[in-house]
Amino acid sequence: MFTLLQEVAAADAVEVVEAAMVTVSHANAAIGAGLAVVGAGIGIGLIGHGAGLGIARQPEAVSDIKGNAIVLAALVEGATFFAIVVGLLFAVK
Repeated sequence: MFTLLQEVAAADAVEVVEAAMVTVSHANAAIGAGLAVVGAGIGIGLIGHGAGLGIARQPEAVSDIKGNAIVLAALVEGATFFAIVVGLLFAVK
C-alpha cells in the first residue's frame, strides 16, 4: 500500500513540475515579447529624434527625412512583430 501511495505521489509531482515548466515557458514568452516592444519603442524614438534633428538642420529636406523615418519605423515595427510571434510560438510549443 505504501509503495502505491509513493507512486501516486511521484506521478502528481511530475505533473506539478510539468505544469510549472509550462507556466515558466509562458512567462518567458511574455518577457521576450515585452523586451521586443521596449526595444522597438527605443528604436522608433531614436529614429524620431534623428529625424527631428535633421529637419532642424535642413528644413528644406523635410519630405525626404520624413519619408526615410517612416520607412525605418516600419522596418522596426516589422522586426518587433516577428519577435513577438516567435516568442508566442515558443510559448505554445
